[in-house]
Amino acid sequence: MKTRLFRSALVLASALVVSSSGLAQAPQIDVPAASPACTLKQRVGFTDIEINYSRPGLKGRVVVGNIDPYGQVWRAGANAATQITFSTPVKLNGTEIPAGTYGLFAIPGREEWTVIINKTAKQWGAYKYDSKDDVLRVKVAPVALTQPVETFTIDVNDIRDDSATLDLIWADWRVPVKITVDVTAKVVAQIDAAMAADGKKPYGEAAMFYLNHDLDLKKAAGWMDAALAEQPNAFWLVYHKARLLAKMGDKAGAIAAAKASIDLVAKSTGPEKGEYTRLNEALIASLQ
Repeated sequence: MKTRLFRSALVLASALVVSSSGLAQAPQIDVPAASPACTLKQRVGFTDIEINYSRPGLKGRVVVGNIDPYGQVWRAGANAATQITFSTPVKLNGTEIPAGTYGLFAIPGREEWTVIINKTAKQWGAYKYDSKDDVLRVKVAPVALTQPVETFTIDVNDIRDDSATLDLIWADWRVPVKITVDVTAKVVAQIDAAMAADGKKPYGEAAMFYLNHDLDLKKAAGWMDAALAEQPNAFWLVYHKARLLAKMGDKAGAIAAAKASIDLVAKSTGPEKGEYTRLNEALIASLQ
């Protein structure tokens, strides 16, 4: 009985490795991708940006301008066309596009590139690219790099509350596209609602947001004073009051506030003591 079972197992195992043609199947070999896939996720303000692309390497070649010629649509990567997703409407170099997922293409040039947002997100390469589906085209001057970059890179840099830079980087060039998002309207609406509601007010946060976004500085100053009335020894708020006064053109008031902040910092034992001393000293030096 055991012999029959053993022979049956051998027959079954042989059947699993023999193809329908009667030949043994070749073993599967797992090799690294020539252009590895990459997913980049970055939040800018309240907007989530996701980019899915493949990253070719130079490997001793001249790719853009040779293998991918100047003046022709390029998939901005390798393999499948690059996909970019925005969770909210954004502006690219000042032109608004709706939230959604798009194909990201480019037309490289020696002196100028065209960066393209196309509504057909899923396609292989640029073989079926159709300009009729373009949502946006922006002209961009490439920036020369001092150090060559071996692997094609798409990145989101220079991140602020309401802006960032989308960079296409490879070889000795960088192609920057400005991204702007709407943060101010949403935050101002939240501040207005909080100030109108009962209970404790976010005076400090509101003043800081108005200061950092160049909004109503007089209103910001009133909120800053209210915040300091609640926390008179908050040296960090006094420092930001000094910044606010400087931005309003009151140099003497700004210097006095910075010196007051330094005096308060001197009484602190926290790790931020040295940092705020330097910040206040730098502000005073900039105003003298």
